[in-house]
Amino acid sequence: MSCERKASSECVVMSKGLYRELCAKEDGISVFSRDWWLDIVCGENWDALTLKKKGRVHAAMPLYIPWGRIILMPHYTQTMGIWFAAGADDTKYASALEHRQTICRYFTGQLKKYRIFFQNFGYEFTDWLPFYWDGYTQTTRYTYVLNDLKDTGRMLANMSQQVRRNIKKAEEQAVTVRRNIPADDFLRIQSLTFQRQKKRNIQSVAVLRRLIDAARKRGQGDVFGGYDREGRLHAAAFVVWQKSSAYYIAGGGDPALRSSGAHSLVLWEAIKYVSQYTDTFDFEGSMIPGVERFFREFGAVQKPYFTISRGKLSLIDRICIKLKREIRERTIE
Repeated sequence: MSCERKASSECVVMSKGLYRELCAKEDGISVFSRDWWLDIVCGENWDALTLKKKGRVHAAMPLYIPWGRIILMPHYTQTMGIWFAAGADDTKYASALEHRQTICRYFTGQLKKYRIFFQNFGYEFTDWLPFYWDGYTQTTRYTYVLNDLKDTGRMLANMSQQVRRNIKKAEEQAVTVRRNIPADDFLRIQSLTFQRQKKRNIQSVAVLRRLIDAARKRGQGDVFGGYDREGRLHAAAFVVWQKSSAYYIAGGGDPALRSSGAHSLVLWEAIKYVSQYTDTFDFEGSMIPGVERFFREFGAVQKPYFTISRGKLSLIDRICIKLKREIRERTIE
């Protein structure tokens, strides 16, 4: 146990067990920072910093530690960052800001023992000054978010003509969207997308398969697919959800059937479905122009979020991390 003290009752602890207890009690923790999600995407290679005060956890920060003293982002995980306990409703803004900055400095003090740090923070995290003061750098990235999902009329009105045209086109071609489609069908469609783009999928297929299985068993995710009358799968999307938000994790389409507009219809039906669980849909964003435009044209609002980092991976680091991931993937396939 290691402590950073402002007062004798405050202590920063690295404890996976304490963090699991927190996940069991707190609904506000993002699905990407949930212990069950981290168990799948990180294996055993994760832990969590927690700030305790008078026996209560006031903040927590899960960490993926794939090799040595290196902290990175795991596969299929948009953001991690710091969870803060809710403050009193009457807390002044300046006081709340100071409190969070103090917590961040506690955590950066503990993070000094790591050679490399690279983590995406959720768009709710707006003040990275404590990391800047401690020598970190920041890159701004963007995601796109839909709110008020039950208001389908408003969402349709805010869509671009192209997206509405694609949805209508797919419906006219009798493309129907099903849930709970086979994971193998989804993975095949996804691989076809990478082939069309002449790109290699750098993320683990074995991990994605486990995420699909776990999300379905928990009632927090599913794979949606658009099929035509001949039973051909045109496009598919894996979406997970919790009360605070739903997230588009992965997707793809058959290059030979791209003109049907099915990808737009699949996402539209998924958005309407998850509206029974949440009011927010996060497309997870992209810095790729074509993908960014597709998400933006759904009428979603642009949200900036931070990638905060310190240090750089060496070639040896990259090789060791890759080998360790490959060994782990062989054990879970």
